[in-house]
Amino acid sequence: MEAAKSFLDNEIGDLSTLSRADQEKEMQWFIDAAKPFQGMDIRVVSETITTHEYESKVLAPAFEKITGIKVTHDLIGEGDVVEKLQTQMQSGENIYDAYVNDSDLIGTHWRYQQTRNLTDWMEGEGADVTNPMLDIDDYIGTEFTTAPDGKLYMLPDQQFANLYWFRYDWFNDEKNKADFREKYGYELGVPVNWSAYEDIAEFFTGREIDGKKVYGHMDYGKKDPSLGWRFTDAWLSMAGNGDKGLPNGLPVDEWGIRVNDKSQPTGSCVARGGDTNGPAAVYAIQKYLDWMKAHAPASAQGMTFSESGPVPAQGEIAQQIFWYTAFTADMVKDGLPVVNEDGTPKWRMAPSPHGVYWVDGMKLGYQDVGSWLLMDSTPVDRAKAAWLYAQFVGSKTVDVKKSHEGLTFTRESTIRDKSFTERAPKLGGLIEFYRSPARVQWSPTGTNVPDYPKLAQLWWQAIGDAASGAKTPQEAMDTLCADQEAIMARLERAGIQGEYGPVLNEEHDMEYWVEQAKENGNLAPQPKKENEKEQPQTVSYDELVKSWADSEAAAPQDGGQTPPTGGDAVSGQDSASAGSSTEAQPASASGSSAQ
Repeated sequence: MEAAKSFLDNEIGDLSTLSRADQEKEMQWFIDAAKPFQGMDIRVVSETITTHEYESKVLAPAFEKITGIKVTHDLIGEGDVVEKLQTQMQSGENIYDAYVNDSDLIGTHWRYQQTRNLTDWMEGEGADVTNPMLDIDDYIGTEFTTAPDGKLYMLPDQQFANLYWFRYDWFNDEKNKADFREKYGYELGVPVNWSAYEDIAEFFTGREIDGKKVYGHMDYGKKDPSLGWRFTDAWLSMAGNGDKGLPNGLPVDEWGIRVNDKSQPTGSCVARGGDTNGPAAVYAIQKYLDWMKAHAPASAQGMTFSESGPVPAQGEIAQQIFWYTAFTADMVKDGLPVVNEDGTPKWRMAPSPHGVYWVDGMKLGYQDVGSWLLMDSTPVDRAKAAWLYAQFVGSKTVDVKKSHEGLTFTRESTIRDKSFTERAPKLGGLIEFYRSPARVQWSPTGTNVPDYPKLAQLWWQAIGDAASGAKTPQEAMDTLCADQEAIMARLERAGIQGEYGPVLNEEHDMEYWVEQAKENGNLAPQPKKENEKEQPQTVSYDELVKSWADSEAAAPQDGGQTPPTGGDAVSGQDSASAGSSTEAQPASASGSSAQ
């Protein structure tokens, strides 16, 4: 307990949602529960991000001093984590005692049944090492780590969303606003749809600000595994691919994969009722290519995800449609061109704009949920010791301090903590977003994907061909959906995923599936629109944030939202409709009510 008190004094301080008495109570529980495992050495692994670096360098040594369990917390690349996990699944050899693994693999883990489902574990074999103060209901991401069988398979450890990023100072500059209004006929603001994003990108590209030419867009295009995330992380759903549904479209998800009413994957190509190569998907790829060529630095084409990430902070980018909140900590450092002298950012984050095929009720973006996973192949005693560590690093005693280090929130109580109310002005809208009802429309890959590791690697290769010009967007997506179905067909023949494995549909023409969707009240696949350039619309950022605050008390739990209305919150080319026609303004432009 002396080690625990020292940890609380020197590391946690008042950064906890628990009182000091309850912190000590929780630490005493860990001390007592760990007694059978004292002296044990365990190994866990996660990808290398700031949150996990803090766990590895600070929390793991503290856990050892408090419990007597030595933890080696390895930090490796995200792809390497998946590779180690696959090896353990295939060989049965216990490589790691616990994994922090993206919840994108929930469909994989549920179908292969090689992991401990935590619902049964906490009530059964792991009951003696399950923290009575864990408070599962306080976690905001358990919906993403729960399978169709209603069981929890993974415990969230870090979470971050993919949002829209923009230079708030440039957007509020009076000359920029006047010039934009004169050229486009509506107000410069946060783009609600891709048409407005495109206009803003065009407006800023080549414009001179602070003595240098700037760009209206930033992206990356190198044929590299990270290019796959750019698209599997919900880019197609932002365009309007798939069906309505939160956290993921049903029966067709944002990967374009269809499932039947038994959750069995039945196709990816339009010919089998999927949407991976449908008009919305092709439109999504075409816009990605068009904008990078016309409005991003020429170097972006040859960049990977990690190489492109720091570029907006260098001060020459006006906006970025695909931006992860995990970058927040690195974008608010003193001395950066995008940070004011008082430490407040010159930029803000906002909800992502959506494409022309998007309709209200669809997910609007991606949320990464790195989550703890216990494999069946891990011996019980080692799994129990690892489970103690997993709970420790996410405990209410620790979580506020950890969240200040990494800014990747998993607990509602942490998001609401007064310390984040105080820090919010320096985080560019991060706290406002996570406290808003909008966040329900951002979700990870769902359970339609039957084998994430096998299917995900197909994406970067197919998209890479489109980015290089080797294939047209339609050809690239035709190849991708066919390759996804080839893997699903092998899984179907092998029968290794049991009653929830793929059962591919017979092929039909697109008209057949369009009619099926209409009959069943679904959307996908949507036929090609004659005009893919819709009326552009923007929303005032300040009005947007105000609407979140106003609607917090009545935040919808099912993702349903009402359109922002009134005043100058909404602007489009038809000024008569701006702020008056709620029908023209899709609900999730703000994800909330601006009434």
